[in-house]
Amino acid sequence: MNFSAFDRHCMEMALTAARQAASQGEVPVGATLCRGEDILAVAGNNPIGAVDPTAHAEVNAIRMATRQIGNYRLGTTTLYVTIEPCLMCMGAIIHSRIQRLVFGARDPKTGAAVSKYQIGGDGLLNHSVLIEEGLLAEQCGSMLTEFFALRRRSGQNSATR
Repeated sequence: MNFSAFDRHCMEMALTAARQAASQGEVPVGATLCRGEDILAVAGNNPIGAVDPTAHAEVNAIRMATRQIGNYRLGTTTLYVTIEPCLMCMGAIIHSRIQRLVFGARDPKTGAAVSKYQIGGDGLLNHSVLIEEGLLAEQCGSMLTEFFALRRRSGQNSATR
């Protein structure tokens, strides 16, 4: 993939949000949502702090952006996420009509864009998403690997997104 400098900037913002989430004990996932070169939202995972199982970075970013623009449809937008979205998040991406999804690292256990499922790219739904992967994949993947390794070493239960 040929990603632009703006694509990289957006993923770096998502990585910063993921680091912030990790510092609060959340699984380090971050998301940036843009329309053109306008950044609409940057969010991290927060299901533990929000006591809300739907408070994934992607959903948080979608909620922030829809409130900002006053519309639940996000056509012509790009969502940058540090890790491949899960089933729930891919559902939110489809329902909000996000045009393009760029993610860093695959999630072989629960990834719903290309790994376990191909939601949004399989042509089975009423909306298709342009899915691009691998932007800053090493940084995105190593952040999660290190987070869970630290949790195992410290004897904490493995958190899920």
